[in-house]
Amino acid sequence: MDPHSNILKYKHLGIYTQNEYVVYMREDCHVCSSEGFVALTRIRISNATTSIVASLNVLSSGLLLPNEIGLSDAAAKKLNVSQNEMLYVSHLEPIESLSHVRAKIYNQKLDFKAYNNIINDIVEGNYSNIHLSAFITACAGDRMDIDEIADLTKAMIASGKQLDWSKDIVVDKHCIGGLPGNRTTPLVVAIVAAYGLTMPKTSSRAITSPAGTADTMEVLTNVTLSSKEIKAVVEKEGGCFVWGGTAQLSPADDVLIKIEKALDIDSEGQLIASVLSKKAAAGSTHVVIDIPSGETAKVRSTEMALKLKNHMETVGTAVGLKVKAVVTDGTQPVGRGIGPTLEAIDILKVLKNEADAPKDLTERALLLAAELFELSGKEEKGLGLETARQILKSGKAYEKFIAICKAQGRFSKPVLAPHKIEITAERSGILKRIDNRKIAKLAKLSGAPQSISAGILLNIHLGEQIEKNQLLYTLYAESKGELNYALEYKNNHNDIITII
Repeated sequence: MDPHSNILKYKHLGIYTQNEYVVYMREDCHVCSSEGFVALTRIRISNATTSIVASLNVLSSGLLLPNEIGLSDAAAKKLNVSQNEMLYVSHLEPIESLSHVRAKIYNQKLDFKAYNNIINDIVEGNYSNIHLSAFITACAGDRMDIDEIADLTKAMIASGKQLDWSKDIVVDKHCIGGLPGNRTTPLVVAIVAAYGLTMPKTSSRAITSPAGTADTMEVLTNVTLSSKEIKAVVEKEGGCFVWGGTAQLSPADDVLIKIEKALDIDSEGQLIASVLSKKAAAGSTHVVIDIPSGETAKVRSTEMALKLKNHMETVGTAVGLKVKAVVTDGTQPVGRGIGPTLEAIDILKVLKNEADAPKDLTERALLLAAELFELSGKEEKGLGLETARQILKSGKAYEKFIAICKAQGRFSKPVLAPHKIEITAERSGILKRIDNRKIAKLAKLSGAPQSISAGILLNIHLGEQIEKNQLLYTLYAESKGELNYALEYKNNHNDIITII
């Protein structure tokens, strides 16, 4: 067939589909007719310099002419295509790495070469969301052994840029998550950088939580920095707190996270690969992992936590990292704020040593900073905690925090949402349980993290004596509708907080 018959003129449509590459053609387009393309067919789109794989959506309206072709925003950006540019459309050759995905579906063990082929195709955009979902699901449910997790981690590291700080010691930390309000990262970065260690912290946005570290820090400063900008900040201040998405560190992870969020799946193997690939790609050498364990945390038992700790440390060694995993209390939220702005307020209270700063958040951050001091060999075992405490009390950590924020472009004070409602106790008794998952969902229904000032301000902790009509927490929302939606969920779930 004459290849010129498969050429169509590009028209910008302005359709956002997240990471999914989508192509739009008319049902009476001559290419559709001649090639037998139907809706959801995977096809290749090329210009003079680049090609992509996209899923076809077929239009019957006048949005496109028969000789025109449209692309989703992500696809157009990848192709770097201009209005009226001529694009060539062709059938998609078989994607060989999908055979490895099928093998994993049938629980076969994959090696580094197989995982590397899969990850490369993911980064190239050759996988549809259906393919990505199949891969994530096939790896879930404890279906990867320790060698496979290490091989997947190595493949994810190799898929993107790797920062080099030309230092023997570059520290980092990560929390497994599942614990609302556990916003220790900005505090640890400030303490550690004030001490003199290098800590280039890249963080993710929320996956299934009311706030990720990047969401919280975006309240206070710019977090979307390029690799060049990250290096400039770290070279000047010794640390940073940025979103890892634009730095192209382990780019496959950013694609997989979006699908995991939609599926609400966090497989252990991919969790480990996700965390450690980002740490290695960011140039880290020594990493502390916080594993909160509790009935309603992401890691529900001490047994699961210790298994994850062992796997984290073993895979860390396999990819050239010195990793120390710490199992911490995951029975209740940390701090008082749940949601970007409310958590930012907690962070500033701790750094300023204010009287009402949440003590649990303070102590957890000090513990993790101490572990980094000792893991790096800069402080003797048992002495790191006092060093961290002195740096915080002296105000040096707050000074460093502000300096890093300004180096990243700005420091802004947090502002609370305009609408709120106070939730009080219906009875007296001892506070026996806080359901982490349900209180996180309540915060999300109030609008967090999309509404940065929405969320929950807690006023209680486990074990406390509660009096009838005592304030338990305050719900914040940017609109009355979101506030009412969250309140309806609260009224239908009396077990969010249990008083006996």
